[in-house]
Amino acid sequence: MAANEENVSRILLLLSHPLRREILSNLSEKGECSFTDLMNALHVDTGKLSFHIRSLGDLLEQTSTGKYKLTKTGENAIRLIRDLEAWAVEIDVTKKGSLLPLATFKKRVFAFLIDFVIAFAIFLALPNIFSLLTKGPPSILGPNVILFSFVLFWIYFTLLEGFAGQSLGKRAIGLMVVRVDGKRLFYDHAAVRNFSKGFLFLLPFDLLVGHRLKDPKFVRYFDKFAGTTVKDLRP
Repeated sequence: MAANEENVSRILLLLSHPLRREILSNLSEKGECSFTDLMNALHVDTGKLSFHIRSLGDLLEQTSTGKYKLTKTGENAIRLIRDLEAWAVEIDVTKKGSLLPLATFKKRVFAFLIDFVIAFAIFLALPNIFSLLTKGPPSILGPNVILFSFVLFWIYFTLLEGFAGQSLGKRAIGLMVVRVDGKRLFYDHAAVRNFSKGFLFLLPFDLLVGHRLKDPKFVRYFDKFAGTTVKDLRP
């Protein structure tokens, strides 16, 4: 069914004002808020808050105690706001990508070590996980489990970097994977660039060839192959 263009325009107009988005975000975070709570949290006067609450219309409702909360439509609006915020960040990073400095090798190593510790903790838990699945005693980690762990490590990087350009380690250090051509990073680029991390015996080769390229954008060969590099968001 085709969307009602008038309704789409009305929703976008409602969400265009930052104060209305703040009202919705506060209610999403706290569940319910009184008028006074919102006024104190947003630091606005009574008339201004009243106007924007009326403007939000079907996105809000009042409880029996007089507090405000989100309707189902309001919850959908919050999801839309979060998607738009993520999109805005992605556009901003892409736009400023050429201005951001390249991540240093030291920072990239720290980020990798954080990811490795997370992966190693999961690796140690695998025998118990397999035990629960098979309803048997915890098994000794064998070659198949180790290979499975490598594949999981590769999937971990691929999914997180393909989705947001950051693994947990990169997010902690403040790094982000970007494409050198300035276009959006997709899962296939993340999968290629992280191939040597999923199969760690390839990592020394990956670093050695990357070093011989003598291009600061490509610390690893698979980065050049995927057309990606790593930027420092906190220089």
